[in-house]
Amino acid sequence: MPSFDIVCDCDMQEMDNAVNQVKKEITTRYDFKHSKASIELADGVIKLTGDDVNNLNTVCEILRAKMVRRKLDAKSLEYGEPENASGDTKRQTLTIKQGIDKELAKKIVKLIKQEKMKVQAAIQGEHVRVTGKKRDDLQAAMALVRQMEVDRPLHFTNFRD
Repeated sequence: MPSFDIVCDCDMQEMDNAVNQVKKEITTRYDFKHSKASIELADGVIKLTGDDVNNLNTVCEILRAKMVRRKLDAKSLEYGEPENASGDTKRQTLTIKQGIDKELAKKIVKLIKQEKMKVQAAIQGEHVRVTGKKRDDLQAAMALVRQMEVDRPLHFTNFRD
């Protein structure tokens, strides 16, 4: 029976490469000269440090540009509030969204059931498995999920005929 999985995952190797490129750009750019701007990636959390909020926003923009070049979706970042740090600097944490939470999974299953498609959707941990008898029905379900407004990038994996 044909099936596929709906998942939300971010390629952490590509994210690490993007962060390293931002580090390199911070050290070479003139507007960051004599600045305390830095960026670190550890355990799915990106920590930004800068002299002020504008400095943090500039580093965020550079990071988003590097992510787009590496085909990473900018929606996979959850922005924390800038806070005061030691040495008269600002700090901000960006969390990388991984997996589909229970509420979003229920919303996906409910949407598929409301459309009365000839497929079944089931929540399995951090992904949703959709099964059906025909490949065309599965592709229609994919199109339906793509049209959803969600706060994280959704990918379709494990397509089996």
